[in-house]
Amino acid sequence: MLRSEILARFDSLGILPTSQRLEIAAILLEKAQHLSVEQVLTRLRAKDSTVSKATVYNSLNLFGKKGLIKECLVDPERRYYDSTTSPHHHFFNSDTGELSDIASECIEVSGLPDLPKGTQLESAELIIRVRNVAD
Repeated sequence: MLRSEILARFDSLGILPTSQRLEIAAILLEKAQHLSVEQVLTRLRAKDSTVSKATVYNSLNLFGKKGLIKECLVDPERRYYDSTTSPHHHFFNSDTGELSDIASECIEVSGLPDLPKGTQLESAELIIRVRNVAD
């Protein structure tokens, strides 16, 4: 994604553009992908960036709150940041740590329980855990 496109998205979401946020967003938004904090840091370091780990965490949290990216909590130890923010589901490979998209229209969810009084459904997202099979 071009810098001008990132700046336009920042502006539309009310994100103050800093050089560090622009660097992080450029990595996250270069294509549809799921990245962990460590993967973002590795890519930043490969570009000789000096952005700190704390800045990456803070920026990812901000981007998630503002809707620039989607946070995917796979388990308490694994958190990914998804550049695709439209509703969809995921496969998670426990062996490789890979998270991959499943289009929302590929899964039909039925039989949801009644929602608590005074609430409305915001989203229902499914993570299907898979493991490699031995040859």
